[in-house]
Amino acid sequence: MASHRKPRTRVLSTSQSRTAAGLTTAALASVTLLSQSAQAAPSSPRPSIEEVKQKVDGLYRQAEVATEKYNAAKERVDHQRTTVNHLLDAAAKRAEQMNKSRRELGTFASAQYRTGGMDPTAQLMLAKDPQEFFDRTHLMERLTGRQQQAVTDYEHQAASAARQRAEASRSLEQLQTKQTSLQASKRSVQTKLAETQRLLSRLTAQEKARLAELERQKEAAAKRRAEEAARQQQERERQRQQNGGDTTGGQTGGQTGGSTQSSKAAKALAFARAQIGKPYVWGATGPSSYDCSGLTQAAYKAAGVDLPRTTWDQVKAGQRVATSDLQPGDLVFFFDDISHVGMYIGNGMMVHAPHPGASVRIESIYVNPIYGSVRPS
Repeated sequence: MASHRKPRTRVLSTSQSRTAAGLTTAALASVTLLSQSAQAAPSSPRPSIEEVKQKVDGLYRQAEVATEKYNAAKERVDHQRTTVNHLLDAAAKRAEQMNKSRRELGTFASAQYRTGGMDPTAQLMLAKDPQEFFDRTHLMERLTGRQQQAVTDYEHQAASAARQRAEASRSLEQLQTKQTSLQASKRSVQTKLAETQRLLSRLTAQEKARLAELERQKEAAAKRRAEEAARQQQERERQRQQNGGDTTGGQTGGQTGGSTQSSKAAKALAFARAQIGKPYVWGATGPSSYDCSGLTQAAYKAAGVDLPRTTWDQVKAGQRVATSDLQPGDLVFFFDDISHVGMYIGNGMMVHAPHPGASVRIESIYVNPIYGSVRPS
């Protein structure tokens, strides 16, 4: 019966034992340190609701700046597209004129082919009488003059057509460049709004309620400031009346004079008020939704005044007025980058389209930092 050997046990040398022990100790130490690090590393602190509000407000501002850039790019694209269409129409008409000149040249060429090879003497002999020959000769001389004119016309039409085709081609390239800029502006707006929505979606119901309360507090403080400014203005008006001074300027109570400008401002203001409750949509100019400059543009268009599309251009479209001299219908612009606009209605209040997620509403002009004001002309 075969005997079974016991497996040989490998005996480590002294140096090998020390090495193994060292590795084991190091491994245990690493595990301990990692465990301690995991326990000690705090999770990222949740931002306060005040910080969230500041971030949301900042994102809305960035979105509004991007919206105005989009509006400017869209206006350039629309203008360039109109230019291209006009050039293409003109090129088509020029091509038709060129084809007409070509057909006329073809008629002359056919006539020359039919009669060009006949000797004048033979034509005289074949003519029924000498008078017929001379009449025909005179006609051919006139045709030669018309031929020359036809050649000149054709050359002119061909050169003009070539110039118009080149101009249309350049204009199309410019259109494509502007469309690329338009798409970039559109993506920028969408990115900012998506980031805002992600930030808001992480809030709990309690945090959302707190955020809404902070917004109400901000609006209430701005309204109190407007009321105080209105009281101060009314006091200045009262003193001017007592002193026999001019009482026609700097009205804040919603009164308007009988001038044409006041009439237009009243019409624009009536239109803007009628839009209250309609949603803010970036890039929109009505009738169902608006962004801030789209609302003011549409309001003054209803009053027969053409305002530019963007806040950056609207701020140049009229007479600058001080905040203390505002009258109903004046445009009030906000922030250093002039990215927002509202229409003054009196008593320190305005009607405006605030930001995405909100609707056209009446609010204090002091809800945002004022850049300046303009009376459209």
